[in-house]
Amino acid sequence: MSTFGKAFRVTTYGESHCKSVGCIIDGVPPGLALSEADIQVQLTRRRPGQSAITTPRNEKDRVTIQSGCEFGYTLGTPICLTVANQDQRPRDYTETDFYPRPSHADYTYLQKYGVKASSGGGRSSARETVARVAAGAVAEKYLGEAYGVEIVAFVTSVGPIEMPQVARGMGNEDFQALLAGITRAQVDANAVRCPDEAAARQMEDEILTAAVSTTPPEAPSPMFRQAGGRLAHAMMSIPATKGFEVGSGFAGARVRGDAHNDAFEADGKGGLRTRTNHSGGIQGGISNGQNIYFRVAFKPAATISQDQRTATYDGRDGVLAARGRHDPCVVSRAVPIVETMAAVVLMDAVLKGIKPV
Repeated sequence: MSTFGKAFRVTTYGESHCKSVGCIIDGVPPGLALSEADIQVQLTRRRPGQSAITTPRNEKDRVTIQSGCEFGYTLGTPICLTVANQDQRPRDYTETDFYPRPSHADYTYLQKYGVKASSGGGRSSARETVARVAAGAVAEKYLGEAYGVEIVAFVTSVGPIEMPQVARGMGNEDFQALLAGITRAQVDANAVRCPDEAAARQMEDEILTAAVSTTPPEAPSPMFRQAGGRLAHAMMSIPATKGFEVGSGFAGARVRGDAHNDAFEADGKGGLRTRTNHSGGIQGGISNGQNIYFRVAFKPAATISQDQRTATYDGRDGVLAARGRHDPCVVSRAVPIVETMAAVVLMDAVLKGIKPV
């Protein structure tokens, strides 16, 4: 599926080297002032070829509003956004006709559909995220005007290099102060988009060092409702969960591609298997026949026997003295919950006609 959401419904289309990528958005309220310039801001921040530490693919990523707006305002009807692919080099990927790229979705797409895009990663390419960014920019415009919401993301670590504020623990005062006042201007002050200048310089050096010794892969971008996403949705719906990762997860962000890629080999049955399983059994959003491996993080028990300073519902300071019987640690009892929720996801897939790999 390439559609996400119900009330705000986004359907993306396009492959990495087709004529264009884009989306149709249904559910945008009428009367919202919206121009291509509003959307272009985020697309320009995302576009490739901005610096030495990004892909050299040179796309301007100019968006065109095809429908759903008139005289600068939304009509409440579906909005179609398109972005042309201009720097296409499909011949750069002819080797994928013979070799599935390690840790890419070439093999899983072929196994699932019997066909795959002949160039680049097709729908599993990061190129597909252009459409997501475009749709998200529309959502940001509405949320900002209607509710004053501002969303700011930034890089905290690259490989072994980590912002000192984060390294000291996300609860420290320096990090909390950073979160309270961070702006996009601060984030965009350097190519790495890390608000700590000293750490950003080290991160950039780390990236450039890796770029010299290895060929940067084209990062796959899973589709909506893909295997990992379904599991993540299910696991994160369990009370007390605070994190989810597939395969190597966050630890995989600290190694280079040559150490992380899952190389293929013959499985002795006329197919292929991977020698390692850093992908956790999922590539390009599709199970690849290896064991599916994921981790779920649970927060410490929230109900503790100590008195805690807090506030009443109407804002008055007070002290909470919790009573009752509670788990000092929830993980042992969470094991069967995780197992059964995984079973729910797989059963749902089976009943939809998706054959387990």
